[in-house]
Amino acid sequence: MDEPRWLTEDERHMWMRLVALTILLPAGIESQLKRDAGLSFFEYHVLAMLSEADGRRRLMSELAFWTNSSLSRLSHVVTRLEKPGWVRREACETDGRAINAVLTDAGFAHLKASAPAHVSEVRRLALDRLAPDDVGVLSEILAKMLDAVDPDGRRTPGT
Repeated sequence: MDEPRWLTEDERHMWMRLVALTILLPAGIESQLKRDAGLSFFEYHVLAMLSEADGRRRLMSELAFWTNSSLSRLSHVVTRLEKPGWVRREACETDGRAINAVLTDAGFAHLKASAPAHVSEVRRLALDRLAPDDVGVLSEILAKMLDAVDPDGRRTPGT
């Protein structure tokens, strides 16, 4: 049996930082969104992915792809977003079996009102300490890592 390729001290140090970041960054963003917008990070992401779609609508299956979600999880979240009137479901015009999720005007207004504080928090937590050149370098590094996790790009749309 081959001996495992143990992490070097530098690799271990980088890995521990990456683990901490993957836990702490989403929690920080989630906290800001809950406080300022009454939304979870995932709910905000669903609204954002709808806002970027033509006509602010996507098939539920397409929205699941764009949010890296299962249809079941997405369905529960859309149900929650329907209650305040931010999203509605409607039958797909071209496929009677399919359902669209549609961002309502009220949902778009809520997203638009929430976006400045969210972007400010993203900048504070993820960007402000980076030099302009760091952003491109980090983006390239993350692309390499994502390619290992999602080689076909099936779970990382828009990257």
